[in-house]
This record gives sequence, C-alpha cells and structure tokens, in this order.
Amino acid sequence: VPQDPMDFEWSYWIEWGREHILWLLAGHLLVSQVSRLLVEKYKPWCLMVYGMAACWLLLGIKGFAVILLHATISFAVAQFQLSVLTWLCSLTLLSTLRIPAVEEAKRKWYDTENEYYLLLFTLSVRCLFCTSFSLEYCWHGPAQKSSHSFLWMLAYVFYYPTFHNGPLMNFDEFSKQMRSQEAFSLKINLRILMVGIMRIFFWWCLAELMIHLMYIHALYNSAPPLEAASYWALGGLALAQVLFFYVKYLVLYGVPALLLQMDGLKPPALPCCVSLMHSFTKMWRSFDVGLHRFLIRYIYVPMGGSQSSLLGTLISTALTFAFVSYWHGGQSYLWYWGALNWLGVIVESGVRKILSVSPIQDLI
Repeated sequence: VPQDPMDFEWSYWIEWGREHILWLLAGHLLVSQVSRLLVEKYKPWCLMVYGMAACWLLLGIKGFAVILLHATISFAVAQFQLSVLTWLCSLTLLSTLRIPAVEEAKRKWYDTENEYYLLLFTLSVRCLFCTSFSLEYCWHGPAQKSSHSFLWMLAYVFYYPTFHNGPLMNFDEFSKQMRSQEAFSLKINLRILMVGIMRIFFWWCLAELMIHLMYIHALYNSAPPLEAASYWALGGLALAQVLFFYVKYLVLYGVPALLLQMDGLKPPALPCCVSLMHSFTKMWRSFDVGLHRFLIRYIYVPMGGSQSSLLGTLISTALTFAFVSYWHGGQSYLWYWGALNWLGVIVESGVRKILSVSPIQDLI
C-alpha cells in the first residue's frame, strides 16, 4: 500500500534517520558508553567532540561554522549579564533565518533542499539551547562561572541526541546531571536499551500503519472530501490527525530520550496521549515537556506569570505564545494558532478562578 506523502515532517526525519542520523546516534551511544566505562570525568568533552564531528559530517564546514558562530555571539552577549540583551540577541539570530538573501546564500552551500532544511531546523533548535545557556549565565554569580564556561556551552549546544530536532533540555538540568558521576552498570544499560528499542519499534510500526492506511493528511489537503463530510466526520479526522502527531513524536522524541537515559541523564517526559487531554493548559504542560519548561523558566515566570496582576498574567501568557509562534516560523496561520491557544488557556484559567470562589464551591 503506498503511503500518504503529505506529512512532510515524518517523511523527512525518517529519510534522514535511515540514511545518516540513526548511524550517527549509534556512534554517539558507543562513544558515550566507552567514556562512561573508562573516562567518566571526561565524558562531556568526549561527547562534545563527537557532536562537533557529526555536525561537520552532516552539515559541512559552513553549516558547522554558522552554528559555532551563533554560539560564540550568544556567549559574548551573555558576558554583559543582562537578560534583555540576551533575548534581543536570540531574537535577532532567529530572525536571520528568515532573511531571503541569507536563505538563498545558505541554499547554495548544499546540493539538495533537504540538506538546507536540516541546517534550518538545527539552527532553530540550537537557538533555544543558546538562549537557555546565556540566560543561566546571566542569572548565576561569579562563583559558578566555571560551570558556565564557553566549553560547557559547546558541550551543551553540540550534544548530539538533541541536536537536530530536540527534545529541549534546559542548561541548568543538563549541566547538573552531566557533572554528577553516578554508578555505571553496562548490564542495566543494555536492558534499558533493549526495552527502549522494542517500545520505539512498536510506535514506529503504528505510525507507519497509520500513514499507509488512514491518509489523514491527504484528505486535509483536498477540499472536496472535507466539504462533503459531516461535522462528526470532520471531528474524527481532527482527532485522527492529532493522534498521529502524538505517535509521531513518541518516535521522534523517543529515540533521543533513550540515548539521554543511556548517558545517565533524565530526559523530559515523552508526550502524554492526546486522548487523555481535556484542557489547553494540560496539553501545553504534558505534550512537549522540554519546551514547556523552557517557556515557563525563561519567559512566563520572569515576566510575572500567575503571581502578577490579571493584566500581568495576560501579558506574560501572550508573550509566551507569541514567542512559540515566532519560533515555529512566524507565518500568519501560526499567529492564529498561538492566539487561539492563548485564548483557550486564559478562559480555562478564568473559569478555574471563578469556580474556586467559596460561594460557587458551596453551590457545586
């Protein structure tokens, strides 16, 4: 049965995975286990060198240089220890990915469009990592600068399992876990690896089955069937699409999460099943846990969050969703998506506060 070709993301990452990325991740696993066994103290630097080599191999010298340049600029700006300046730098670097002349120049570095997109996706994710490191640098005093050196930034930015597509892990968690030297058992690690591979293989088979038999995305790209369908059928199609999205990310985040475990790190929790969700807030908290932690720690809480006035909460939530929309590409449909999510979260929060008032509680 031919597969539904309309889901670009799945086809794209599966193709890259088969050809290159899975082999490079296997190489990372080997380097990680050998370094944990023989030179635990130097594990972060062994993995950093491997990540840089893998980046060079896949993205070429120019792609590697651009990522290194982004990291260097972010680190240089972080020296001023001003969060506002760090955010301006991050947003400026992110905006350079959308300048047509820069896009055209980068496209010329590669033979295929897919290679250019790999650089684009990698730079977008690296931008979040650079932002996390730089803000942590701004917030920590001189006594903790040794654990926030440029070398540690490179170890974090070039950590290969999360390199191309995430999941996101904030620098404070990464450095704390990477520096703690836990007891290492090859036997236990092998057991974790085998169970993890079986689970990921099951999810991959399920995703392939859905994309070969359900044609959800092809239907979404064709107006006549949608116009002819009843509201119940449209609801079913919408549910089928988000369920496929969930299974897809179990695979795309499951592979790096398994490698994080093998490295002795605790990965962000994998997405929670969308069928168990009944609120916007829960969806944001438990689908992409790494991104949620980033947004809360670096945008929502510093802007006041739920501890500020009603207007302050509205603004901090709006800024959080505005950043998410801009980071994902900033197209008009993403601004609508962000605005609707913002509205959903605000309405839920308002209803929750109304229901918590004692007269309403007594009535309930």
